[in-house]
Amino acid sequence: MHHGDAGVPMDALVAGVLLPFLLIVGYLCFVSRARRRNPARPWRARRTVAFLVGAGLLAVALLPPLASFAHRDFRGHMLQHLLIGMYAPLALVLGAPVTLLLRGLPTGAARRLSRLVHSGPVRVLARPVVALALSVGSLGALYFTPLYDATAGRPVAHGLLHLNFLLSGCLFAWVIAGLDPAPNRPSVPVRLVVLGVAVAAHATLSQLLYAGVGVGVHAPGGQVRGGAEIMYYGGDIAELLLAGALIATWRPDRRRGRVTGAEVSRTGNSRTEVQGAEIPGTGSVDSPAPAPGAVSPRAPGPLIPVDKPTRPAPADGRPGPAADPV
Repeated sequence: MHHGDAGVPMDALVAGVLLPFLLIVGYLCFVSRARRRNPARPWRARRTVAFLVGAGLLAVALLPPLASFAHRDFRGHMLQHLLIGMYAPLALVLGAPVTLLLRGLPTGAARRLSRLVHSGPVRVLARPVVALALSVGSLGALYFTPLYDATAGRPVAHGLLHLNFLLSGCLFAWVIAGLDPAPNRPSVPVRLVVLGVAVAAHATLSQLLYAGVGVGVHAPGGQVRGGAEIMYYGGDIAELLLAGALIATWRPDRRRGRVTGAEVSRTGNSRTEVQGAEIPGTGSVDSPAPAPGAVSPRAPGPLIPVDKPTRPAPADGRPGPAADPV
């Protein structure tokens, strides 16, 4: 196994360069494609900025000097964990990558992606309790079992650990504050309660780690306590940012009068499905702009006044009572 800077495996360095690079290039390509397909509704710049920040945070976490620090010190590992598992996922999710794919993919591929988002397995994963269990449970399994020591000297296992951090973090951020469509997304108060439980769970794990109760990490005590402090304070900041994103991206329920998922399946309205029409329970904030000259199927027609009949004039020629105003 070849090693790069300060003992970091070379394949880990390559992955640290390639993953953020591919994310950035792919995202910008789909932004350009979405703009060409619908110039009247350009992609929002703040979403692009958010996604680029997320990819940049991934690069910071996976490349030296932080990767070198994490390779030899538990405190560096914890900093890496926070960036990969909490800060980068929030920024990536705020970039609304699924909505961008639905706008940029061909119709057939976008339909398949939409069906996947609303499939049974994704519905299970999108439940806040499930996302919370995957996010917090993986931390408990890592730091209070021999799993951390088992992955420390194995580059492949360590890479899979980072992938778990990233995916579970993206799942939780998407369920709580994501802009992309999600099946059966609960109300804002419910998601705030789940986020509060996550804050309490992370605080409890960090305190147990600091006290050394049941810890499965074999590292110097000062490093473990320092890592626990980073987890405690850094996790609080990340969860406050997530709560702020939830409040900032919240919109009133506008589902009434929109096309439902069943209607999309029956009618095959690919334009509605692909370009972001809201499906009940998704909380999507992207509705398609109508094509020039198109008429919405639900748009009300012009109001046509109906004249009420007037009463006939009496036989003596005197005018009858005036008709009621319309």
